[in-house]
Amino acid sequence: MEASDESLAKAAAVGDGDAFSTLLQRHYDGVFRLAFRLTGSRSDAEDLTQDICAALPAKLQGFQGAARFTTWLWRVVVNAAHDRRRRRATHVKYAEGWGDWEVDRRAADAETAEALDWLTQAMRALPEDLRDTLALVLDDMSHAEAAEIMEVSPGTISWRVSEAKKHLRALRESEERS
Repeated sequence: MEASDESLAKAAAVGDGDAFSTLLQRHYDGVFRLAFRLTGSRSDAEDLTQDICAALPAKLQGFQGAARFTTWLWRVVVNAAHDRRRRRATHVKYAEGWGDWEVDRRAADAETAEALDWLTQAMRALPEDLRDTLALVLDDMSHAEAAEIMEVSPGTISWRVSEAKKHLRALRESEERS
C-alpha cells in the first residue's frame, strides 16, 4: 500500500529524506505547472519551483495535516509567487527611482561642467592679480592662506575676490544681453 502525502509530509518534516524525495517525485510537475500559470514565464516558473523546493524542508515543519497536503502545497506555491511579485515590484520601483536620480545627477554634472567651462574662459579676461587670487580661493583656500601665498594682506584678498566677482557678473550680463 502506498503512503499518503500527509504521512510522507509528516515524516519529511522530521528529516526523512526518502519521504521528502517521494513527495517531490509526486508533486514537482504540479508545483511547476502552478508556478507557470502564476508567473506566465517558463524561466520564472523554473526559478520559483527551485526556490520552493529549496525552502520546502523547513516549511514542512509547519504542515499540521488539517488540510490535504496538496491544498497546503498549492498555498505555499501561491504565497511564494505573491512574494516574488512583491519583491519584483519593489525592485522595479526602486530601480525607476535610481534611473530618475541618475538622470538628475547627469544633468547636474553637465550643468556644473558648463559653469566651470564658462568660469575658466571668463577668468582669462580678468586682470592677472584678480585671476590668481580667485584661482586660489576657488581651490578651497582661506583668504589668510591665499594672502600668505600672494604676499598681501587678507583684506586685499577679500577686495580682489569682490572685484573679480564684479568683473565676472558684468561679463555674464553682457553675454546674456547679446
